[in-house]
Amino acid sequence: MNDTPQTLPRQSWTFSNEVNAEIRRAAHTGIYDIRGGGAKRRVPHFDDLLFLGASMSRYPLEGYREKCETGVTLGTRFAKKPIELKIPITIAGMSFGSLSGPAKEALGRGASLAGTSTTTGDGGMTEEERGHSEKLVYQYLPSRYGMNPDDLRRADAIEVVVGQGAKPGGGGMLLGQKITERVAGMRDLPVGIDQRSACRHPDWTGPDDLEIKILELREITNWEKPIYIKVGGARPYYDVALSVKAGADVIVLDGMQGGTAATQDVFIENVGTPTLACIRPAVKALQDLGMHRKVQLVVSGGIRTGADVAKALALGADAVSIGTAALVALGDNDPKWEQDYRALGTTTGAYDDWHEGRDPAGITTQDPELMARLDPIEAGRRLRNYLNVLTLECQTLARACGKSHVHNLEPEDLVALTIEAAAMAQVPLAGTDWIPGKGGF
Repeated sequence: MNDTPQTLPRQSWTFSNEVNAEIRRAAHTGIYDIRGGGAKRRVPHFDDLLFLGASMSRYPLEGYREKCETGVTLGTRFAKKPIELKIPITIAGMSFGSLSGPAKEALGRGASLAGTSTTTGDGGMTEEERGHSEKLVYQYLPSRYGMNPDDLRRADAIEVVVGQGAKPGGGGMLLGQKITERVAGMRDLPVGIDQRSACRHPDWTGPDDLEIKILELREITNWEKPIYIKVGGARPYYDVALSVKAGADVIVLDGMQGGTAATQDVFIENVGTPTLACIRPAVKALQDLGMHRKVQLVVSGGIRTGADVAKALALGADAVSIGTAALVALGDNDPKWEQDYRALGTTTGAYDDWHEGRDPAGITTQDPELMARLDPIEAGRRLRNYLNVLTLECQTLARACGKSHVHNLEPEDLVALTIEAAAMAQVPLAGTDWIPGKGGF
């Protein structure tokens, strides 16, 4: 009998099971992994912040008797017709092609019921979306797929997409199995052929050229429509400052937790910075230029709860935008389709192969049988309910901090649970007056 103690098997942190599985997949296929969604790694996020709330030094508001306003106006700098929203939560740009027609319709229905805007995406404007969106933002993308001046005029605002949080510096993909005759017709592409979107615009190369392009868009729309500029969270101070110089009415800042329809996994996980790290540099750029609240800041990338909304506003945003959360509200990754997800080799909550067009929920697909599973009326109601809950949660926190408008939330209402979050959000570490990098104890 051998009594020698045995060393327990130990898994390498560097070469974990997940890493080894990816090495084997790459060795077998010879191609990088493509998926949808956003970064899955844990990064500092809004969960690492807490509100202080009112006690003796602050006076809370009574929820049943005292109002807490939630409205926001976007595009007040130059546009003749800025967008008036009832809530500070908008629906982010997601393309028809990536999403099904019923999904785009449901987004429009839900946003309209909640009193907010939705956004087109790569591939142009669909009648389902325009017909059911009270306020619709038209994305002007590097690919120019589906772009036409008539639709620019039919939109309520125009969003010039420079970058996206999941892939700043890169372009998206739409694989051939999702390019049906309708999608191909809108994008002027061959049916069934993989499409890769451009990573930069073809007719301008910097902020000086962008200023000219924005003036062209203003002339096309008679200076009525607000012009947004969307940037991925990479160098937020300079990107925001240059966007202001180029003439933006609104800046959309998308952190690395923002989703995408399909791109390289290595891009999603290794490019960009967390949403939490982007907000304060962006706000500082606006403040340094005397443009905070004059040029509105919309923050996106990983917004899930009313607490996330309230914290983004407290850090200086005017509004937030949601994409992945909106799809979940519609029915994405719903447990009722678990059997179907398992048949695809995945499980509820982990399905991200949106590019394959086999989504059991009927959202990220162009398959008629799968699309029929999504009732756009019922899905729109679910989205409306979700947006209402986000708003109520945000109001609850604002009232607890003594605010009569959610925009009155401020950094002084927050503390951080970790040194990283304190440094990124530039608020004190809980229990101290120390903001890392700014002295104190």
